Amino acid sequence: MQAIAKGGFFISAIMKEFIMSEKRTEIGELGEFGLIDRLHQKVKINQESTLKGIGDDAAVIAAGDHVKVVTTDLLLEGVHFDLSYAPLPHVGFKAVAVNISDVAAMNAIPKQITVSIAITNRFSVEAVEALYSGINAACEHFGVDLIGGDTTSSRSGLVISITAIGEAQKEQLSYRSGAKENDIICVTGDLGGAFIGLQVLEREKQVFLANPNMQPELDKYQIVTARQLRPDARMDIIHELREMGVVPTSMLDVSDGLASELFHICKSSKVGVTIYEDKLPIDKQTYDTAVELNMDPTTCVLNGGEDYELLFTITQEDFKKLEKHPDIHFIGYVNKEEDGKNLVTKSGPAVALKAQGWKHF
Repeated sequence: MQAIAKGGFFISAIMKEFIMSEKRTEIGELGEFGLIDRLHQKVKINQESTLKGIGDDAAVIAAGDHVKVVTTDLLLEGVHFDLSYAPLPHVGFKAVAVNISDVAAMNAIPKQITVSIAITNRFSVEAVEALYSGINAACEHFGVDLIGGDTTSSRSGLVISITAIGEAQKEQLSYRSGAKENDIICVTGDLGGAFIGLQVLEREKQVFLANPNMQPELDKYQIVTARQLRPDARMDIIHELREMGVVPTSMLDVSDGLASELFHICKSSKVGVTIYEDKLPIDKQTYDTAVELNMDPTTCVLNGGEDYELLFTITQEDFKKLEKHPDIHFIGYVNKEEDGKNLVTKSGPAVALKAQGWKHF
């Protein structure tokens, strides 16, 4: 292939022609999931052991009499966390938890993680040890082993990449694609707290920048700030579902916002959904703080993200098994795809559900 020397770099003639002739598409036009879908179209699966590739919370690989699930998340300073208010141990714990949450979303049990970091020279050895104290605490909390990774330099802050590996029996897995008409939609815990916690932290940061003598007022916001700084993956629910003999027909975790996650289920399962505003779980502190910040609490619940609770669907037959569970909430049902995605408001009428969750681009 002919090559052309340009500015000290060699660019193939084919690449030069591509650069000059092709239309430039901004990534923001596609968004994160549009970009993933576009790249996915060109991916070819070569191994029979790859049971599930791109498109769910984790990949699935055959491993003898069981399956392995594998997931990776990348966290960047200034994008996913702010060290002006996020302690390094909390950042380390959160980095592990968000990956474990993806394993939970497949109804699998996490076993190992790898950790790769890129750091600038502003980080001391003690700072890196503080980060790893949080990582090690998370490994202990979730019962996983840290088995490797990589370390390199960065020119733009702290970067953390974690890969989590879990396992399950094939029949125990829950994909996004299994929801059926008349299934019941469930969600764990409460929603919107992490988003509200972020708003409080950002507000107090701006107050401090304007006047460094001002101390942050966070005592009355401990629940919501904790949800943002140190979220927990709901492995407790996964173990309880196993004990009760319930395998969700579909499941994922709430990382980008409840509405966005419901849209993922609808797309993968080719169904519609109806949820009820008065059934959406929200903590009192989240609700009160949203009102204080002049935000609509329901919008925070639907679109906030980073709660890392579990959203799943179950059959009508399994409802009795979970009916009295104190931390599982039944928020709606699955309907036909042509019936759309609906939110029944507290005042009565149903409106089209909109997904306005976290956008990476």
